Amino acid sequence: MESDEDRRPEVGRLLAAIKANLPSLETLLATLDEHWGLEDGFYRFYHQSFKVYGVQPLTTGIVDALAALRPEAPLNQWFLAIVAEGTGKHFEQDHNRVWLSVTRPMVEALFHARYFLQMVCKYGREFEAPPAAMPSGWAAVLYLFNLR
Repeated sequence: MESDEDRRPEVGRLLAAIKANLPSLETLLATLDEHWGLEDGFYRFYHQSFKVYGVQPLTTGIVDALAALRPEAPLNQWFLAIVAEGTGKHFEQDHNRVWLSVTRPMVEALFHARYFLQMVCKYGREFEAPPAAMPSGWAAVLYLFNLR
């Protein structure tokens, strides 16, 4: 009979780290979901306001919090590429002419980071042990941490 738990030690350590950090992760998620977080940043993208550049620290804050959960290993390379393309930018007047190509990656990076933060919080609350048969959100978290 197969176990209903994922017994890999590295997955168990990840879930333990999530649970240990859950209060700060949930606070970060709540801050992101406040008016001046994702809501305003998304509006600023469509308003073509330079204030959209303010989403970058939100993204990097999430990435730092996620990376700290498993500091011995890098995060998923696709995720890191998306984050790299959407952070480290400073407003220049010329960006107005190529608005989508400069700012859309910022919003995309924030969405990816928020998704993973949301899934980490959700499954940190729900799971007592990592499951062998897993929901898609947890499977995505394992991809983020290169465990799937």
